[in-house]
Amino acid sequence: RKMLGRTSRLASKLLRTTQSRNTSSLLDGYGEQCFRGALANKYLEKHGLPAGTLDNGEWMTDMVKADKVAEAIVDWAVSHDASVFTHIFQPLGSSGVRHGMAGMVQNAMFKFDHQGMPVWDLKGKDLLKGETDGSSYPNGGLRGTHMAGGYVALDPSSPIYLRGDTVFIPSCFVSYYGDALDEKTPLLRSVGAMDEHGTRLLKLMGYDVPGIQSNIGLEQEFFLVPREAYLRRPDLQLAGRTVIGADAPRGQEMCDHYMGPLSFATPALACINAAQQECFRLGIPLRTRHREVAPNQYEVAPLFGTATTQIDQNIVVMQIIEETAANYGLTALFQEKPFNNINGSGKHNNWSIGTTDIRNPVNLLNVLQVAKASGNNDIFPVVMAAIISAVDIHGDLMRMAIASPGNDFRLGACEAPPAIVSTYLGEDMTQYLTKFSQGSSEPYSPNTKLLDLGIKGQPPLEVPAEDRNRTSPFPYGGHRFEFRAVGSSQNVSLVNTVLNSITAEGFKKIADEVEKGASAKEVAMDMLKTHLPKVVFNGDNYDEANQEMLTKRGVWRIDSGVDAICRYSDPKNTKLFADLGVLKPEECHARKSIMLEHYSGTVDIEAKTLVDMLNQHVIPSIKNAGVGPLDECEDAVTTLENAIIAIHDCEDEVEKANIARTLRLETMVSIRDTVDAAEKLVPANLWTLATYNELLFLDQTTNNEPMDEYNDLNQ
Repeated sequence: RKMLGRTSRLASKLLRTTQSRNTSSLLDGYGEQCFRGALANKYLEKHGLPAGTLDNGEWMTDMVKADKVAEAIVDWAVSHDASVFTHIFQPLGSSGVRHGMAGMVQNAMFKFDHQGMPVWDLKGKDLLKGETDGSSYPNGGLRGTHMAGGYVALDPSSPIYLRGDTVFIPSCFVSYYGDALDEKTPLLRSVGAMDEHGTRLLKLMGYDVPGIQSNIGLEQEFFLVPREAYLRRPDLQLAGRTVIGADAPRGQEMCDHYMGPLSFATPALACINAAQQECFRLGIPLRTRHREVAPNQYEVAPLFGTATTQIDQNIVVMQIIEETAANYGLTALFQEKPFNNINGSGKHNNWSIGTTDIRNPVNLLNVLQVAKASGNNDIFPVVMAAIISAVDIHGDLMRMAIASPGNDFRLGACEAPPAIVSTYLGEDMTQYLTKFSQGSSEPYSPNTKLLDLGIKGQPPLEVPAEDRNRTSPFPYGGHRFEFRAVGSSQNVSLVNTVLNSITAEGFKKIADEVEKGASAKEVAMDMLKTHLPKVVFNGDNYDEANQEMLTKRGVWRIDSGVDAICRYSDPKNTKLFADLGVLKPEECHARKSIMLEHYSGTVDIEAKTLVDMLNQHVIPSIKNAGVGPLDECEDAVTTLENAIIAIHDCEDEVEKANIARTLRLETMVSIRDTVDAAEKLVPANLWTLATYNELLFLDQTTNNEPMDEYNDLNQ
């Protein structure tokens, strides 16, 4: 704690020094480590390529151009003292366990000439693709041990960037037979499917656009805890969450942490500020930062961007925060539920659909914007009909996409929506779409209202037509849908692959009927009549009576994460992905297997960690204190060891995951109750594990020392 205090004072001093600089100088380096736009054009033009060469992937089919792009990248890299390049890809089964959630092999960008001297060397062929050993990545049976080839291919939709001495090339990762071994490849396929069927539908309705894409904004929640205390918690180190730990006398019951001032007296603000500055240099617009509900919980969020770029950047943001925290005497926790009885963390996935017109992009989920751009008031309700029907039909896939191990403890706990997949539109929008389904051609007019604050000289405050509904898993917010139940540790490629795919199918259904002679409005009216009354719910999703009502209504409800994962290979869903060219049936089955293995493996780690903590900490503490449930704790070790053996011995992947789920949500919870009771009895000086008091209250426990020993900062 003494070291944390020193780190805090030093961090605060450095933060004030940074903030005293001119704002324009802070922004001067924005995007300098990201090869795109004006920065890239400067280097491309030097090598004889026109500005905008990277705006599409056409340059990838011309090796002369590809070589010149590679030369331009080398020049840029050398100007930043970089000498290494790598294709960065996103292996399956990485969420919550793999540092950076990425895979790569780093290679020098030089070779040696005949005199043994190094010369810069990066060719177009090196940039566009590569081969690596794919043998040790999860594959779900897509390849045998003797079929180890893994192949990477540059993704032109996401910008190349550099950190340190390394140039990172965002890439896809596939097997020798073209099966996707990563998160990115099906995401890009889903973007293509939605573009194909969405632009086809819009053209049939008289609105010709160059293309459409999914745009997202990700709200990333996380905890920052003292690193010294973290190093006295084997469960946080190995499993990312506390498998035991008595509640502190204080939690979040006073609502005192949420959006409170960011303190200069702890290292948290300086840590977040440093992470933001690095993100700015990488061209990541990490605009928002604030405290969240639980103690030591924070959130950062960027501006909206294309789904592929935003996901790549979110992975980088998580890695930067994790690495930066260590430099400030902290540890960043991204697991969904690191602490008991206080809020866990999510990653709200704000999703919209926009046209690809760079000069005049149009958000298809903004009713007034799309009506003005297209001159057709029917386009917005037709788009909404496709999405609403998709949520009703494929709510099981949406639930599958958020079936991360950490979400077991989060969904439905008054901190994240329940595992019942409805959507919220608000009464205003619901009434408009209902009237449209009945044949109305009346354009939408939002019923915004003015609030009189009752303050002299204060003008009325205009508010939107609808309130926010944080209890809905998929609420509409005026220009985007917010998938609120996504887990904080997740790579959200799967989430957006699902949203894009089910929407693409909705577009395809309408477009197919229009090409047969029906009108888009008639098809959308039928969709809304069928699906809107069932899947749209504007009330409190936390209320148990409402949950029961929605269940009886037939809305998708899958309480078990294991059961949700198994929906990946349901014939309805494999057909969806196959028809759209997003995933082959065998790829769906493989991904289900990987998710089940990831679930079982996560629980296995947690259970073995709990055994070690019981043997090495809890039981010795009880013995030394002479108080506490010694026999029960010793019996718990045997219970856990037998359960671990049962998991290892089970050969059926679904049964194994269900055994693990029961162990985690029942047996380990019961053991936790026993251990937490012991913690409250054992004197603090004999309890060897860091407590919630030590982990969760930076504001109250950081011990700042005088700055005299840091006078060198003023020199």
